[in-house]
Amino acid sequence: MRTTVGIIGAGPAGLLLARLLHDAGVDSVVLESRDRAYVEQRQRAGILEQGTADVLRAAGAGERMDRVGLRHDGIELRYAGRRRRIDFPALTGGRSVMVYAQTEVCKDLIALQLEEGGPLLFEAEALAVEGAEGDSPRVRFRHGGAEDVLRCDYVVGCDGFRGVSRKAVPGELTRVFERTYPFSWLGVLADVPPSHDELVYARHDRGFALLSMRSPATSRLYLQVPEGTDAGAWSDEEIWRELERRLETGDGWRLERGPITQKSVTPMRSHVHEPMRHGRLFLAGDAAHIVPPTGAKGLNLAVGDVVTFARALTHLERTGSAELLDAYSQTCLRRVWQAERFSYDMTTMLHRAPGATPFEERLQLARLERIASSRAAETDLAEGYTGFPFG
Repeated sequence: MRTTVGIIGAGPAGLLLARLLHDAGVDSVVLESRDRAYVEQRQRAGILEQGTADVLRAAGAGERMDRVGLRHDGIELRYAGRRRRIDFPALTGGRSVMVYAQTEVCKDLIALQLEEGGPLLFEAEALAVEGAEGDSPRVRFRHGGAEDVLRCDYVVGCDGFRGVSRKAVPGELTRVFERTYPFSWLGVLADVPPSHDELVYARHDRGFALLSMRSPATSRLYLQVPEGTDAGAWSDEEIWRELERRLETGDGWRLERGPITQKSVTPMRSHVHEPMRHGRLFLAGDAAHIVPPTGAKGLNLAVGDVVTFARALTHLERTGSAELLDAYSQTCLRRVWQAERFSYDMTTMLHRAPGATPFEERLQLARLERIASSRAAETDLAEGYTGFPFG
């Protein structure tokens, strides 16, 4: 097989890149190790920044998002029994976010790719990226029980932290920056309408809690738990009681309960792999960086990466200049580090670290009070949450 861009991974980043390249007249092949049902069902992110939503619309993948997604114009911070709403449009000149699950984004993009785009191969396991330093890199993969080779002009690795793409960058050329947080999130899906019309981020002496949603009928809720927690060790009753404690306010607000249909534990870590390019291999999304979910940045960072690559390759095709392509890693990393900074700030402000001192706890409250009392601080949070510019 031969193509211009070989894309490893059919998550939202790989699928969106294929769509952007198709619209620019550039051919591609997408290799995905899992089957279609798995890709369309795996639960991941659910918050789309303003820029991400705009890109999906421009790519022709926004119709269902705009019809069934939930536009949110703010979030609520809770601490010390108080509530503070952050009004995104008022602070950012009209920007907002969209609640629309990654599963739905993938369904929309898969349908478009299969109808209009180039080859999308499910159950095609990438085994190695070879020859990235030359003019014709190759992806060895297994599909239908047989090994094959995809020859490309460029390879974009959207295959996550454990994929083969990141491993193809020589270790001596790599710098890794990472932090592991000493707590995790216990996340649940519940068949109950959300108890608030926007996301609620709660800092509590017992730990962090988040009230989120997947639809008007489905709530997504999270609790900070010790690292290594087994989700099955928490009963439904214990989860609801703890959520009620951490989300409690003094104004009569109530958390509505319903059947819990799914439980999972998410570790919290930050990770950045530099550079994001090696020869004609380009890393995107979790293959290059991971953020704790507090800032809702993971999917949106991946979108920024593939938008940057598509623009750079289109610029090369139209002008003959590789200037933007050569700057890919540097351009992406500027946005990555701002998102890492924002996610770190949100995480350390809202979570109670094991062994935290009274001084550190008072600093958390002071940071929250600063946001509540300063339009400049409030604006900084709103700008970060609704998204940093692409490029």
